[in-house]
Amino acid sequence: MTPTGSILGTAVRRVEDPELITGHGTFVDNLAAGREGVLHAVFVRSPFPRAEISSIDTAEALEAPGVVAVLTGGDLDRPVPMFASASDKVDRYPLARGRVQYAGDPVALVVAESRALAVDAAELVDVDYEELPTVVDMELAAEAGQPQLYDELPRNVAIHRPDPGDPLEGAEVVVRARIENNRLATAPIEGNAVLADPTPDAAGHELTVWLSTQHPHLGQRLLAKVTGVDKKAIRVVAPHVGGAFGGKAGISPDHAAVVAAAVRIGRPVSWTETRSEAMLSMHGRGQVQYAELGLTREGRITGLRARVVGDCGAYAGFGGSFAAGSTRTMGQGPYVIPEVRFEGLSVVTSTAPVGAFRGAGRPEAAALLERILDVAADELGLAPEEIRRRNFVGPDQFPWDTFSGRTYDSGDYDLPLTEALRLADVDGARTEQARRREAGDPRQLGIGIASYVEITGFGGSELGHVEVHDDGTATVRSGTSAHGQGHATAFSMIAAERLGLPLDRITYEQSDTATVPRGGGTGGARSLQMGGQAVEKAANELLERARALAADLLEAAPDDVELTGGSFSVRGVPGHEVGWTDVARRAADQGEPLAVTTDFEQQHPTFPFGSHVSVVEVDTETGLVTPLRHVAVDDCGRVVNPLLVGGQQHGGAVQGISQALWEEFVYDAEGTPLTATFADYPMPTTADTTAIEAHSTETPTPYNSLGVKGIGEAATIGATPAVQNAVVDALSHLGVRHVDIPCTPARVHAAITAAAAGETDPWREPPSAFDDESLLAALGGEEAPDDVEV
Repeated sequence: MTPTGSILGTAVRRVEDPELITGHGTFVDNLAAGREGVLHAVFVRSPFPRAEISSIDTAEALEAPGVVAVLTGGDLDRPVPMFASASDKVDRYPLARGRVQYAGDPVALVVAESRALAVDAAELVDVDYEELPTVVDMELAAEAGQPQLYDELPRNVAIHRPDPGDPLEGAEVVVRARIENNRLATAPIEGNAVLADPTPDAAGHELTVWLSTQHPHLGQRLLAKVTGVDKKAIRVVAPHVGGAFGGKAGISPDHAAVVAAAVRIGRPVSWTETRSEAMLSMHGRGQVQYAELGLTREGRITGLRARVVGDCGAYAGFGGSFAAGSTRTMGQGPYVIPEVRFEGLSVVTSTAPVGAFRGAGRPEAAALLERILDVAADELGLAPEEIRRRNFVGPDQFPWDTFSGRTYDSGDYDLPLTEALRLADVDGARTEQARRREAGDPRQLGIGIASYVEITGFGGSELGHVEVHDDGTATVRSGTSAHGQGHATAFSMIAAERLGLPLDRITYEQSDTATVPRGGGTGGARSLQMGGQAVEKAANELLERARALAADLLEAAPDDVELTGGSFSVRGVPGHEVGWTDVARRAADQGEPLAVTTDFEQQHPTFPFGSHVSVVEVDTETGLVTPLRHVAVDDCGRVVNPLLVGGQQHGGAVQGISQALWEEFVYDAEGTPLTATFADYPMPTTADTTAIEAHSTETPTPYNSLGVKGIGEAATIGATPAVQNAVVDALSHLGVRHVDIPCTPARVHAAITAAAAGETDPWREPPSAFDDESLLAALGGEEAPDDVEV
């Protein structure tokens, strides 16, 4: 039984915030500043995109004041076991060995008594480079004759997933578009950071590492491989983490170098990434997509062919694998598509390794589908919402099996679309759009729609722990690891709901391998459906044990005992009750605490969905796009806390809007970064964006008892194509059929100019590598595995 009066579904303010807003955060750099005897590390990085390292002279740096060590690639000979990789054929070491592969690749590590001394000494490290040819354009990387970046990867291909056949045969109408999905700098508020202390502690740990990561337990396992220290002897703590968005998965090679240096030197070593370092090394997205959609003249989809190039960057960065992995997995979105052929080509280039960024392949899939659907709607003279409605998987068709082998759990895809159209007053916006067009107003209005479904959770297991103490307080733990999502609030709410305890009597603990024995960390919007469900399971098991203890105290049968208002009593016998304090003390008297640690197993991923409507104004004389309204209606199953869900929607939508309009990490033709600072990389402020109108519908999943799905990535997925479609819609009467993101003034103006000259076709033939029979032969006949999910 559970207490009366549910806290779940109510807008509870975040319990994490007072500590953060009063300056009591425990970020790695703060912890390092407060410890005695900490050394500071600074990296020497390559200014060249690709080059042989002819020599490294560290003698002058070693003699500089305060310098304790200068390490190079030959000093750290264990490869870094990464969170994931697009190819296990390419090893990466903490410091470059013999060759650098991108501008920013670390070649040496200076460790000194202060950061200032380390910076000064780093300038004294003399590195001779011999520049090598580069490959920067992902569309050309696999073409015959391009420089081969790694001997292990013929034709620069990390993954090739062909999908032969013609899904367009018999289509009455075929539309085509080449679509760019721009590379982004992940740009969390806090960059990577680590503090490694090799001083043994009383608990038997030989090494303690404070790490800005999404995955402390994975970090522990990976650091054991890097250092040779037994995993059980390593304690990893993820304190407050200032954002991650996929960019802090596991450990980075920089983390590995610093921790290995601390073990080698025998003293604590700290490193916090500068903003310029983070901009050079933490990237996501990066695809070029060739989409062909077959339809009937009535707008029913008959087939989809997608050929997608994914940019891995250097060292086979795992973000490039999404072209053949999670982008393919979600390649049919919320639609019934009878025939799908989805070919993925993941290539290495002379640019920074590409990792995950909020959504990790799923936003790219939605961007492809929603753009090509609007091209089809324009071709057929249909409203954007109508073509979607004609092709949605119906609510009575779930569970729905997709072409990629996944099964959608539950959904009503028209529900959020109808709500978003109503909330945005699309009919009124279109009336205003028509007025402006007729008046020849240079400031045109555009209305964009995007519907999506995404995969979250991915199945697996997660730890949950609940303990009630003899003072009536409780401790809750989970193996997930928050970096801003609000786990302490959500998971404490679940325990409070099950145990009838006030929220302020519950303490949440996380992200410390010394107190939480195992965990999967945070990513893929898994936390509530995995960690929250594990906490609920632990709370339920603890409640059953507590009921038995209470029955003993009340001299009653356990089945007759109920929990009401935080106290146990015998049903139908008023005035005789015991509280949690009594029950916890009875447990202690019996020799063990009132605690349960358990694991929740979820066999299947869940599939949140939603629809976004964007209204923008486009100045046709300058190309400037101004967002006016953005309505997000996302469905993450049951909503445990609408404030937390709304926060995720607001943050995700702004990131999605920003990708559509402003952000793009750019290299020149040789691989030199051109947008490595916030002066060049347009990160939006509140002055640039518009208010996010965030709403939810609730379609519970049958895969967990809470009925919850993921929300952390959802709004990012819906926002980008909605804004892009709005920009194109604003210009469609001028003949514009497509504008690649980001829709900068220059690109918008160029599209208007091209349309005026009759250049309106959004299609361009894909790279010849897709049809090159010699490519598979060059790869030794290897194709991608059946599952290349990350």
